[in-house]
Amino acid sequence: MIIINIAAVVVALAVVALVITLIPLIKELKTTAVTVREIAGRMEMDIQPTIRELHNTLADLNVITAGAAEKVEDIQCFMSAVGETGKGLRTISSVVGGAAGALSKTSLWITGAKVAGSFLLERFTKKRG
Repeated sequence: MIIINIAAVVVALAVVALVITLIPLIKELKTTAVTVREIAGRMEMDIQPTIRELHNTLADLNVITAGAAEKVEDIQCFMSAVGETGKGLRTISSVVGGAAGALSKTSLWITGAKVAGSFLLERFTKKRG
C-alpha cells in the first residue's frame, strides 16, 4: 500500500506541476484572445468606411454606365451622319477634281491656241512685210 500511496503522491505532484505550468499558459491565451478580439474590432471599424465608399463608387459607376449606354445610340446616329457627309464630300471632291482637270485641259488648249495664233500671225506678217 505504501507503493500505491507513493504513486498517488507522485501523480498528485505531477498534476500540481502540470497545473502550475498551465496557469500562465491559460492566462497568456486569454490575453492573446482579448488582443485578437480588439484587433478584429478595429479592423472591422476601419473596413466599414472603405466598404461604404466602395458601394458609393459602384453606384456612381452604374449611373455612368447607364448614361453611356443611353448615349450609344446617339453616337451611332452621329457616326452614320458623319459617314454620309464623308461620302458626299468624296463625291463633291471627285466632281470638282474632274471640273478642275477639264478647266486645266481647256486652259492648256487655249494657251496653245494663243501661242499658235501668235506664231502664225507673226509668220504671216513677216512674209508680207
